[in-house]
Amino acid sequence: MKKLLFTVIIAASIVGCSPSTQIVKSWQEPNVSLSRSASNKVLVVAMVKDESSRRVIEDQLVKRIGTNATASYNFINTDMLKEANGDKFMDKLKQDNYNYVLMMRLADVEKETSYVPGTTTGFYGGYGRFYGYGAGMYSNPGYYTTDKNYFFETTVYSVNPDKLLWTGTTKTVNPSKIEKTVNDIADAVSEKMTKDGFLK
Repeated sequence: MKKLLFTVIIAASIVGCSPSTQIVKSWQEPNVSLSRSASNKVLVVAMVKDESSRRVIEDQLVKRIGTNATASYNFINTDMLKEANGDKFMDKLKQDNYNYVLMMRLADVEKETSYVPGTTTGFYGGYGRFYGYGAGMYSNPGYYTTDKNYFFETTVYSVNPDKLLWTGTTKTVNPSKIEKTVNDIADAVSEKMTKDGFLK
């Protein structure tokens, strides 16, 4: 009984400590890598409507990419982003000698409902076999819970030629604070890029 209870506690601890943000899929162009060398200029773009969120996301990604990464709010203004003029954007990238563009966007939000089964805990002993067994059982009913899953897509393109080099999708469950969520996503993305040998 004690061994079983100990096993349940350990399992619950592992589940409770699992990260809320994880990479769910990724892809990279074979035999291609992005060096943190100062000669590689990387523009980081967060495709979000809220300006303050955009700046927070870009700053966190810049920290992890390296010395020659630039947040897009220092490169282009919000009006230019709203214009969505690809030619002007590419011309400015080439004019300023950028080699890569890293973009992040919210790809999807999904609701996931799951059932959490009830539990029954028994305390054996007491006054009489039946009374001690029955009175010592405590039950908690099962219930349904709904999670919100946020999927963010991060992509890296080369500027010349304009080509996709790496893409990854993260899943964040029930994000509460933007600062923590952004840090978790940036950590997951940079760790995966490094593990894949893409970011060096």
